[in-house]
Amino acid sequence: MPVVAKIAPSMLSSDFARLADEAQRMVDCGADYLHMDVMDGHFVPNLTLGAPIIKCLRKHTAAFLDCHMMVSNPEQWVDDFAAAGASMYTFHIEATKDASALIDKIHKAGMKAGISIKPKTAVESVLDVASKLDMVLIMTVEPGFGGQKMMPDCLEKVRVLRERFPDLDIEVDGGIDVSNIDQAAKAGANVIVAGTGIFGHKSPSEAILTMRNAVNSIRA
Repeated sequence: MPVVAKIAPSMLSSDFARLADEAQRMVDCGADYLHMDVMDGHFVPNLTLGAPIIKCLRKHTAAFLDCHMMVSNPEQWVDDFAAAGASMYTFHIEATKDASALIDKIHKAGMKAGISIKPKTAVESVLDVASKLDMVLIMTVEPGFGGQKMMPDCLEKVRVLRERFPDLDIEVDGGIDVSNIDQAAKAGANVIVAGTGIFGHKSPSEAILTMRNAVNSIRA
């Protein structure tokens, strides 16, 4: 089955005081996923949200909740996020000693499983388990904060993955906007996370459509 564009606004750039409304606004603008940045203040130097907020948001949306787990002990939170209503549980390869077992645990809990790798982590670190995954997330900035510039060198990892796994969902996250979406799309990314690039655009729906068209024109 050919991969298609999935656009995932990063809710880190939303107004957290109006999270449910912001989620609905993004869905109305055409979002496929809502990207939820979970940071524990240990794995990355920032603290954002946890399972209780996912649980509250789930009461107000049927959207696909794409949870990016920037946490030191991802095994600890699988059951909590599954119970809260997370759709995708993407952990960092750098944070676990047994990625294969964690993937199995996530699937058993009823969620899709993804792995993320930081800019300085080699793509080879995920090749052995990629066939078990629903998605691989290539970070194009150092995780922890929004509003950074994309690191184009990271897109080579996307090219390597796309060549080896033509049907895999490959997500990119960090500094993506309408000015550089073509680079990510040509590298082979089909799941696009954008925070400032969508929320900061004069027309979020236009930004989402531009990103979708860029990916699908390459994937056609």
